[in-house]
Amino acid sequence: MGRRGEETKKTDSRVEELDRELSRMGIRIRDTDQRKVRDEVFDEVTLLALYKLANRKVINAVGGSISTGKEANVFFAKRGEDLDCVIKIYRIRTGNFNVMSDYILGDPRFASIRRNKKNIIFAWTKKEFSNLKRALDAGLPVPEPIAFDRNILIMDFIGEDGVPYPQLRLNPVDDPEAGYREVLGLITDLYQKARLVHGDLSEYNILHGGGRLWLIDMGQAVTPDHPSAHRFLFRDIQNTNRYFGSWCETLDEHEILRGIVGEDFFTP
Repeated sequence: MGRRGEETKKTDSRVEELDRELSRMGIRIRDTDQRKVRDEVFDEVTLLALYKLANRKVINAVGGSISTGKEANVFFAKRGEDLDCVIKIYRIRTGNFNVMSDYILGDPRFASIRRNKKNIIFAWTKKEFSNLKRALDAGLPVPEPIAFDRNILIMDFIGEDGVPYPQLRLNPVDDPEAGYREVLGLITDLYQKARLVHGDLSEYNILHGGGRLWLIDMGQAVTPDHPSAHRFLFRDIQNTNRYFGSWCETLDEHEILRGIVGEDFFTP
């Protein structure tokens, strides 16, 4: 057996041992028997992070899949007997490192991180936790961040009776004009109160349920001093106008931007 084969065998052994340790703690990962999901999501680094979170009693069960995105998988989880939460796992092997770099490397909060894939993904996880906390503290409707470790983020469950609220694209608002104003209000409050720009806002990462709209997927959100912040903000406005434009009359995108950032931004 060559050196690579020996390393693979050692890694497989560590993964199996972590899996056994989690099982002994009562953490059984359901609905992930497919070899592809196991290999892409629950690797050694992820199982170690999951073990540490379980050991801290942050979670006591991992359930079925909620969604699979470009960079992450989201699963149901439990905290104690009755508290639902979700576990978001950023895939180290197949995550889009280049896209993440655009949002991370210009963020002054993460200026000192090493520019390799694993560290970028770990920083991204920390960044989403920080962004969610910042938005929540400012009164924005976002999932409450509970804990993070390496590439795993634990958040509050947004839904009812074990069913997640659907994306806005799947559950449009009854009153498009009111919904449009609500989204513009969220963009404005995010910028003015939380000092954040979502950066990837669309009908795919707004949930609709419980009588309101919720912002999710905050990993890419940046502070206004990011060099691309206002370009990202304008793109969020454009996406909002694009979606609601087929339902109701929309406002001028440049005027919306001016109203959010203020006149000083446009003064030479």
